[in-house]
Amino acid sequence: MLKPPYFYQMQQYGKWVLFLLLSLIWGSSFELMKIGMGGGSTLTAYQVAALRVFSAGLVFAPRAIFAIKRVPVHYWPTIILSGCIGSLFPAFLFCVAETRINASLAGILNALTPLFTIVVGISFFKYKATLTKWAGILLGLLALILLPILSGKSFSGGQSWYALLVVLATLLYGINLCMVGTKLKAITSLDIVSIAFAALLIPTGLFLYANQFFSLLAQSIQTVQQADDTWQAALHNPIFISVFASVLLGVVGTGLASVLFYKLVKQAGYIFASMVAYGIPLVALMIGFATHETIGLAELVCLVIILLGVALVNKK
Repeated sequence: MLKPPYFYQMQQYGKWVLFLLLSLIWGSSFELMKIGMGGGSTLTAYQVAALRVFSAGLVFAPRAIFAIKRVPVHYWPTIILSGCIGSLFPAFLFCVAETRINASLAGILNALTPLFTIVVGISFFKYKATLTKWAGILLGLLALILLPILSGKSFSGGQSWYALLVVLATLLYGINLCMVGTKLKAITSLDIVSIAFAALLIPTGLFLYANQFFSLLAQSIQTVQQADDTWQAALHNPIFISVFASVLLGVVGTGLASVLFYKLVKQAGYIFASMVAYGIPLVALMIGFATHETIGLAELVCLVIILLGVALVNKK
């Protein structure tokens, strides 16, 4: 059956809508981390990271029941390892880093993920790279070298070490993408994500319990219930605001965004879907401007260099 021309037009519009949604969701996640931590006065960076993964696990747990029945047992260790290096560890690294660097800078450095994916693939997974891809890798490394040199304010004191935590997180993303692409080809992406996050429910839940998160939440609920105006007290309670931002980060920034991303991959292919890396730092920068973060010329120059490197890496 032939499909009408407007069907293909809708497909074209649909993939760009998904592209923009993913850029907005993932680009705003860096600011949500800041809100979740409340400047260090509410939840700690570790609590926000654990709550993010825990919330995503709750979203994927129902689907994991069906995924476990389909996926052979010998794939489970690799899937769980993928969840750790692709989600759990980076969540902690990003949150800890944002206690010292601003969200915009974290968003810029996140654009290194495609570059590290190529580096890891070439080094350990027998990927072949053209001269164009090598040029993109070198441009990304150049941006890393220039950023601390040109931006003394953003990297004053020992803050450069916190920026390196973001770089380490993007390296872990690259390792995870290569591992999933080579070791888990037979498993659907949604099954991988569902099992991985469901498996992380227990360790993150225990971590939150050990770090007094549930006790802190119970005390805040009790305080709100004792207030004359319960709704107003809840809306202005700093713990509630931090929890809401962290849960939103997990449910939307991890759960819903994963569903949208796989839908984009199905509609437009992996090459187009990977270009979301262009939109994320741009959204993070715009949000940074809106929230009056200090963003200098150095960050903008390095952003352009990184995006040019990503463009070369993704070029056929």
